[in-house]
Amino acid sequence: MEGEFDKTLEGPGDRLHQSVLAKEAMTYLAPGPGKIIVDATVGLGGHSELILKAIAPTGKLIGIDRDNTSLTEARKRLSAFQDSFLLVQDNFANLGNILKSLGVERIDGILFDLGLSSFELLDPERGFSFLKEGPLDMRMDRHERITAFDLVNRSSEKELDRIFWEFGEERWHRRIAQRIAKARKRAPITTTTQLAELVTRAIPHATSYHRIHPATRIFQALRIAVNQELEALDRAIRQAVDFLNPGARIVIISFHSLEDRIVKTRFREFSRERRLVLVTKKPITPTLSEMRENPRSRSAKLRSAEKPPSS
Repeated sequence: MEGEFDKTLEGPGDRLHQSVLAKEAMTYLAPGPGKIIVDATVGLGGHSELILKAIAPTGKLIGIDRDNTSLTEARKRLSAFQDSFLLVQDNFANLGNILKSLGVERIDGILFDLGLSSFELLDPERGFSFLKEGPLDMRMDRHERITAFDLVNRSSEKELDRIFWEFGEERWHRRIAQRIAKARKRAPITTTTQLAELVTRAIPHATSYHRIHPATRIFQALRIAVNQELEALDRAIRQAVDFLNPGARIVIISFHSLEDRIVKTRFREFSRERRLVLVTKKPITPTLSEMRENPRSRSAKLRSAEKPPSS
């Protein structure tokens, strides 16, 4: 598995604003005039802008994001399409309730881009990056109660071990959990750099991580656990299928194996049940040109499926 932070923090800062697999996403989503499209992960609005160019002025974009700061920036970016979009701060796990509250019974497509927004990554106070010192937070929605600090300092050693293996697939999960449990007896672990240094010291020096920082998988695992990302994705896919019009497509861009496994499993399950037809038999990956231009794209995988006419 390639780490979320490794893929996102490489390269100049302006690359973080580039939407990954943008051309491919639009090709498979197939937005058109008058369509109702959901962007379940608005971020800074890159994909949303492309969708609006295709569906405005008669169509409608419904944008969802957990991070209000990102939504504020996206709203500015999309201001030229003011009458054609509606942005909602919420968890896409609540997709069904969101659409029902808006009076939307059917949609003509939905896009999920599961990468973090640059606003989340570049702000040290959010605690997502081990390259910048900040508090151990990692909440996408800062109204949520549980933070990475809570997990690191209050979870049992056994629970930390499970989180690091299940959500990070970290080879040294047990050793790192033990070191954390020992260190926090002396004093709480409070900052991102403090945790990153502790993790680095816990891993044998002979281990070569090549392209990724030793703390990459641990930070990914904590972020997934704090935000319950995998559960949210599974719930959202199940709900999205029920709202798709016949012929409408669901497009999902994932960045690590745990996300892609859920997408692949659910798509195949719904395909067997004839609730979806697979559009991409294998995941679509970035071109060499895009990976050179935007290194954060290199671990991206796009999968798409379509609601059949009889469904």
